[in-house]
Amino acid sequence: MKKVITLCLFVFAMFLGTDSATAQNKIEINTEASETTETLRKLLKFNNTQRDNIYDAYKEYGKAHANLTSSRTVTEEALTKLKKRLTDKVEAILNEEQFEGYKAFVKEQG
Repeated sequence: MKKVITLCLFVFAMFLGTDSATAQNKIEINTEASETTETLRKLLKFNNTQRDNIYDAYKEYGKAHANLTSSRTVTEEALTKLKKRLTDKVEAILNEEQFEGYKAFVKEQG
C-alpha cells in the first residue's frame, strides 16, 4: 500500500514539474518576442499595429521553435522552413524599406 501511495505522489510531482517547465518556457518565449519586437521598433520605426503583428509573429515562431527542438526530430530543413515562414510573415507586415532594414538586422544577428 505504501508503494502505491509513493508512486501516486511521484506521478503527481511529475505533473507539477511539467506544468512549471511549460510555464517557464512560455515566459521565455514571450520575453524574447517582446525584446526582439522592441529592438525592431526602434530600428525600423513602425506603428503600433505593425508592432503587435511583429510580436505575434515572433511569439508564434518561438512556440514553434520550442516545439520543434523539444521533439527528437530536429532537422536543418525544418528549421529553415520555420525561419522562412517567419520572414514571410514579417515581409507581409512591413513596407519595402522597413523590410530591407529587417533583413539587415537578421543578417547582423547571425
